[in-house]
Amino acid sequence: MNLHEYQGKEILSHFGVRIQRGIVAKSAQDAVTAAKQLHAETGTSWYVVKAQVHAGGRGKGGGVKLAKSLQEVETIAGQIIGMNLITPQTSAEGKKVHQVLIAEDVYYPGESETAEFYMSVLLNRARGRNMIMYSTEGGMDIEHVAETTPHLIFTEEVDPSVGLMPFQARRIAFNLGLSGNAFKEMTKFVTSLYKAYVKSDASLFEINPVLKTSDNKIMAVDAKVTIDDNAMFRHQDYVNLRDLREENPIEVEAGALGLNYVDLDGNVGCMVNGAGLAMATMDLIKQAGGEPANFLDVGGTADAARVEAAFKIILKDPNVKAILINIFGGIVRCDRVAQGVIDAYKNIGDIKVPIIVRLQGTNADVAKELLDNSGLAVLSATEFKEAADKVHSVLA
Repeated sequence: MNLHEYQGKEILSHFGVRIQRGIVAKSAQDAVTAAKQLHAETGTSWYVVKAQVHAGGRGKGGGVKLAKSLQEVETIAGQIIGMNLITPQTSAEGKKVHQVLIAEDVYYPGESETAEFYMSVLLNRARGRNMIMYSTEGGMDIEHVAETTPHLIFTEEVDPSVGLMPFQARRIAFNLGLSGNAFKEMTKFVTSLYKAYVKSDASLFEINPVLKTSDNKIMAVDAKVTIDDNAMFRHQDYVNLRDLREENPIEVEAGALGLNYVDLDGNVGCMVNGAGLAMATMDLIKQAGGEPANFLDVGGTADAARVEAAFKIILKDPNVKAILINIFGGIVRCDRVAQGVIDAYKNIGDIKVPIIVRLQGTNADVAKELLDNSGLAVLSATEFKEAADKVHSVLA
C-alpha cells in the first residue's frame, strides 16, 4: 500500500524523525487557512505547496511550488488542485490532484550552508537483509545518480537479528561528510528512520531529500512510503490511509472480489490458479508471440461465479485480443471451472475475443468434454504447447 507524502511524514514523526511540517488542504481556501495555522505554529512566512499523488518527480510536472505570501498560496493551490499532474512516474494522462500539502519553508538563512542527501530503507532480497541506501546527491533521481556517479551511492546492510547498530549510524553520517552537531543529528535521524521502517512493516521508506538545514538540523523534506499489505492485520490504524483514487480502478475492483490481479500492457488476458503457474503462463504467452495483458490468479476456489467475475475483469481492458485460461485442478475441479467458463460466456454475451482454455488435473477429461460440446467459440487444449500454438494462431 502506497502512502501520500503527508501520511508517510506522520509515521516518521511518530517514531521521532524530524520532518518538514505541513497541513493538508483540499481547496484553495483550505490552503490559506492551513498556511495561517502553519505560520502561527512555526513562524514560517514562505510556504511550499505540494501536490499529493502517488508518483515521484512532482516538481518536474509543476506539482511543487514555493509561495511567498498567502495570496500566492491561494493562487498556486487553486492551480494545482484539480490538475492532471504528469510526471516521469505517471501515465501520459497523468494523475488528478485532489489535495495539496502546505509545508513550512525550511531553506532559511543561517550560519552554515544547507545540504541535501538521499536516503532509503528497503529489503535486499538477494541477501535477505534490510538495507539503507544513501547518497550525498539528494534532490536528484537516484537512478540518474547510479548511472552517472555510482561511487556516490553507499549502502549499509542491517542484520535483522540484531538491528541497526550505533556504529552503522555513525558510519552513514561520516560517509555523508558531516561533523559536529549535524553528525549527531544524522545518527539520530538514521536510527529513528530505521525504527519507523521496521515497526510499521514497510517495504520502502524513501526520503529525497534529507535536508541539513543552515542551523545543522536533519529532517525529512519528502517521504515516499510503501507498507507491506501482508502485515496490515497488525496495523489496523493504517487501513484508512489507503487512497483508492490513486490506484488502478480495475485492480481495486478485482481486489474487492478476492482476485489477485495486476494490470499490464499486453494483448493476451490470462486467468490462472496459482502464482507460479500464472508466471509460467505469462512466459508461454511471450513465447507464442503475444504480450500478457494482466496477471490474474483466481486462487484455489475457482468456482463458476469466481471465473465469471474474472472474465468481466479481464474484458474491461480494451487491449485484450485473446484470453488464455490455464487451470491446474488440484483442489479445484476442472469441470467446475469449465462450467464457469460456459456460464460466463452465456451471461456476459457478445464476447468478441477468442478464448483458449487449458484444464489439467481433477476431472480434466469431463471439463474438456463440457467445453467441446458447449457449442461456444472456446478452444480447448490439454498440453502447454498446444495452448501456446492456439494462442499464436489467434494472434496471427
